[in-house]
Amino acid sequence: MKVFDAYSLFGPLPRQAEFMEAAAGILAQVSPMKRLRALRATCPGWEADTWRRLAEAGWTSATVPEPLGGLGLDMEVLGAMATAVGEAPVPEPYLGAGALPALVLPAFAAHPLAAELLQSVISGETVVGLAWQEEPGELLPNSVSTSVAREGDRIHLIGAKRWVAPAGAAGWLVHARLGESPTLVWVRPDDPGVRVENELRVDGSMLCSLHLDTVIPGSRMLGEGAEVDVVCARALETARLLQCSELYGIARRVYTLTLDYLKTRVQFGRPIGANQAIQHRMVDAYVSVQVCGALLADSYRQAQRFPQSLGRQAALAKARIAERVIALCREAVQLHGAIGYTDEYDIGLYLKRALQTASWLGSPRTLLARYYALRPQRDTVQDGPVALGDDYNAMSDEAFRQRVRGFLRQHYPQALRHVPRRLRLAEVRDWYLTLSRHGWLAPAWPREHGGMALSPAKLLIFFEEMEGWGAARLPDQGIINLGPVLIQHGTAEQKARYLPRILSGQDIWCQGYSEPNAGSDLASLRTEARREGDQFIVNGQKIWTTLAHDANHIFALVRTDTSGKPQAGISFLLIDLATPGVTIRPITNIIGEQEFCEVFFENVAVPAENLVGGLNQGWAIAKDLLGYERVFAGSPQQSRQALHHLEQLAHSQSLFELPEFSQAYAGLLGQVAELEALYGLFADVVRRGELLPASVSGLKVLATETYVGIAREIVRWADEAGGTWSGVPMADGTQLIPGAPFLQSLVTTIYGGSNEIQRNIVAKAVLGL
Repeated sequence: MKVFDAYSLFGPLPRQAEFMEAAAGILAQVSPMKRLRALRATCPGWEADTWRRLAEAGWTSATVPEPLGGLGLDMEVLGAMATAVGEAPVPEPYLGAGALPALVLPAFAAHPLAAELLQSVISGETVVGLAWQEEPGELLPNSVSTSVAREGDRIHLIGAKRWVAPAGAAGWLVHARLGESPTLVWVRPDDPGVRVENELRVDGSMLCSLHLDTVIPGSRMLGEGAEVDVVCARALETARLLQCSELYGIARRVYTLTLDYLKTRVQFGRPIGANQAIQHRMVDAYVSVQVCGALLADSYRQAQRFPQSLGRQAALAKARIAERVIALCREAVQLHGAIGYTDEYDIGLYLKRALQTASWLGSPRTLLARYYALRPQRDTVQDGPVALGDDYNAMSDEAFRQRVRGFLRQHYPQALRHVPRRLRLAEVRDWYLTLSRHGWLAPAWPREHGGMALSPAKLLIFFEEMEGWGAARLPDQGIINLGPVLIQHGTAEQKARYLPRILSGQDIWCQGYSEPNAGSDLASLRTEARREGDQFIVNGQKIWTTLAHDANHIFALVRTDTSGKPQAGISFLLIDLATPGVTIRPITNIIGEQEFCEVFFENVAVPAENLVGGLNQGWAIAKDLLGYERVFAGSPQQSRQALHHLEQLAHSQSLFELPEFSQAYAGLLGQVAELEALYGLFADVVRRGELLPASVSGLKVLATETYVGIAREIVRWADEAGGTWSGVPMADGTQLIPGAPFLQSLVTTIYGGSNEIQRNIVAKAVLGL
């Protein structure tokens, strides 16, 4: 299955898809890959006739307001075009000479020359660039040494600009300063005192440097004042987001080329994609494409809803997506073997295009620092009444965030904040019941079943605030696993009986899936349920049953038929743990806690009405439930909790004063943001009551390995204290055992089906390997 099929959750919106399809059709006609090769390392590296054809198709006018002769579309349309360019690279400077001037010139259209240039840009007759950067690592035109001075009716422009696109332009909009006032000046290459130096880039394209000591008519100053900086900054931030779209297109194409190659290239008598090690690497590549798409979609959405966040969203998206796409292309070269290293094969072209795109207009390193610098500070908590029946999804995100914070401040026990272990039922029962009384226990359940019915965005805010406050995880198997299964598969009687009892805390559930020798391989389970009249007689053993000693019920997979395929003889049964014949034995884990248990069944009688979904239908239900389990195992909660402990450590040891720590911490923030974006899309599927796709296994892999990585950083930055088990005093008065989160994180890559099994699932069910 290609990424386009398996990526239905994460691909463009229908309107974006329409523009992508149209753009791809144009590119296929005007710019095959052989043309890209032919124009490499030539000056200017593109052709005027092709540029005019793209302009006629709306590439230069898409976002220009209709009164000024444009199409008046939003930036997501440009993003769709950029994704098409990523998949089918075009040498024409669609960003430097299309998007940037079209985003800048409309603001100054009252100036006759600016209006004339805008119309010429829209028609494709004049190729215009924006010259703003002077030093390496600059992200905005803030420190500008290029100066302009008035000399009668003329102006004198002195300075230099670097990494200007495009080379071979008819002229450039040069950002300069008149005293302290920003200005925008139109400069042509044939103006006296203008020297242009072309720079060959890794992908064969050209940028240029401008050396300016020219006296030109004063009418060439198109704009002056603070608006110049504002307009140019927004245009650059938008262009970075468009670069992310192009990088995403590169990722999609490189992924598809590599997957096809693995399926068709035969060595030692079989396709090389049959090798499990290669399959797992390709699954990681697939997850990376998913992450890029999810983060990109979330960045566009957030930038449109909150325009003031554009800079931070663009910085995050490009910093993370660029690194992922370069790594993906490098992996593709490896998986293609020697042919991937040849110039005749397209993979190398995509890799070099990704390197150029990643470095121009801000590198991942500098953008990650900007993302960190622009991080919002947690504002004050505003207490307020918490009313039942509120339409939380109709609230603004900030209003809902404040509501959750006020609720936590009012109700959550201070002594249970940021406890670095899984708490037992007796410790959190009061909090469980508090959430229940206020209708906040099941945030993802539909309202008709007592849930909050939160949208993915609100669900993420809910979890983020819970974790930010340090709220402990509840005994939640009934909430996150059984509840959705009963809503989807249970009878009316089962829903009416069990769902209210979960919400009230009368029934605490545990999950009975794994058995000795049947952990991730659930099809080999041997616990037997034999039908005798109106009941089942259950015999067998379950293991790794989380908090079974705190539960009074278990939902279990049991074997009810041995005559056919192993998967076909499994049923889903609800069992009261107080039934005679049930024995629970705790297991001490690696950190000395008894979080898991063994559960033994010896002639346990279970009413037949406790069968969910029909006899021998347990395998399908189990897959649904595992999907729900994996989507909640894919929650950013654990990673955010670990990040909080790292923040505690950093404050106690003044680590934020170290540039190397701030850079590492910013990278971890970016990883969590990626996880949140991908999780939000799967959470939306759960909220709608739909079946989760097999690709949810990739979410579980991403979430748990992110968690492990952050937890490992706690130990690394703790230095000598990384090995203590006595607790280290934190600046907020709490105690932290640095190694505890890391040891706790290790099991997350095992439970719910080990990450190796998750990769196998994606390789087979999604990639078709």
